[in-house]
Amino acid sequence: MGLNLQQKQAVVAEVAKQVAGAQAIVMVENRGMAVADMTKLRAKARASGVYFRVVKNTLVRRAVVDTPFASLAEKMVGPLAYGIGSDPVAVAKVLNDFAKGNDKFVIAGGAMPGQVLSAKDIASLAGLPSRDELLARLLGTLQAPVAKLARTLNEVPSKFVRALAAVRDAKQAA
Repeated sequence: MGLNLQQKQAVVAEVAKQVAGAQAIVMVENRGMAVADMTKLRAKARASGVYFRVVKNTLVRRAVVDTPFASLAEKMVGPLAYGIGSDPVAVAKVLNDFAKGNDKFVIAGGAMPGQVLSAKDIASLAGLPSRDELLARLLGTLQAPVAKLARTLNEVPSKFVRALAAVRDAKQAA
């Protein structure tokens, strides 16, 4: 059963809202997928902060008009599902990892603002560390000199205490 005009407008508005805050859109073909597999994928996507939905291409084309993803509209052909997210690496990782374990789930392409990506580009993007991993590495790098300084400053009184203990032990033994 098809959607009426109001329902279509609501879907376009919902997708447009997601696209407005997005840094990446990944399109996937999902012919013959089992419902249980799609449910698992949706749960993984939700946990990673990725909006994943099967939507008619015409409705998504309307949602991406006048956005940096407008160039993606000509690639929207066939039965597609869309992964949309603010972290491009997270979107690519979730969908690429799922595609590795499922033959019927094929990445068709995607886009970042102003740039159309091929399936190969999406796979490369999925290989990058996520934003959280990069922030953790940066924090570790910034923290290392401070931690080393604290250990060095702590070592001076520790050596002094050990030396005093050794002198005390030597006097008691004598």
